[in-house]
Amino acid sequence: MNRKANRSILGVSVNMDPTNYILENIKKGLLSQRVFTHVVSLNPENIVLTLHDDLFKRIVLEAEITINDGIGIVLASQMLFGSFVPRLTGVELMQKLINEAANESLRVLLIGGNSKLAEELADCYSRSYPASKFKGIVGFKDIKHPTSGEQKEILSIVTALRPHLIFVAFGSPYQEKWIYENRASLQGITCIGVGGAFDFLSGRVARAPKLIQSIGLEWLYRLMRQPWRWRRQLQLPVFIYLVLKQKFSRSEG
Repeated sequence: MNRKANRSILGVSVNMDPTNYILENIKKGLLSQRVFTHVVSLNPENIVLTLHDDLFKRIVLEAEITINDGIGIVLASQMLFGSFVPRLTGVELMQKLINEAANESLRVLLIGGNSKLAEELADCYSRSYPASKFKGIVGFKDIKHPTSGEQKEILSIVTALRPHLIFVAFGSPYQEKWIYENRASLQGITCIGVGGAFDFLSGRVARAPKLIQSIGLEWLYRLMRQPWRWRRQLQLPVFIYLVLKQKFSRSEG
């Protein structure tokens, strides 16, 4: 399969590889269990964050695999380079890998989400795919104020379960930072920050209709359904301005 050279948007390398190639690459790591693999989902909000948060930028740049989650990245690529990047949302990736876990009888740990959501979702998957091992835990009651006791408990569960795959739903950038800072304890595991994916896959929050997803307006649908998300959307005009600035600086150069 032909690969395309990655392109840089605001100093962040965006993955130009076809979705099938990305999935095959992740599956290889899952089945070998030899190396730590961190998969980071990129969107306009967290690309803007890399400009102000040095640790988060390092995490993004060092990630073994990135996926283009936000429609803004797809449009920015077209504006800057004249070609669309493949888009793969965190929800879609998680569902595909859950299916892979079922096919290969893998062990999967779900961490985060509200209340007992991870536990309930893991129980649901266990009933649907009894040959695989699923476990869900809250992790931290308050990710902004984690305790050493909670941290020790999570890592003890990781040691006992020896998962092939960990989904972390703390929200960005907390989930990526937790994975990165604990990578020494996560060797041989594929780790992915999935934000609100647990809510969608459990059915607690409905995804936008397929038509709205297809035209790239799922973010607006979510904002209408969850107006408390408006603060996050403030980064969108910043992203647009900076992408335009990059485009015109390239033109002048």
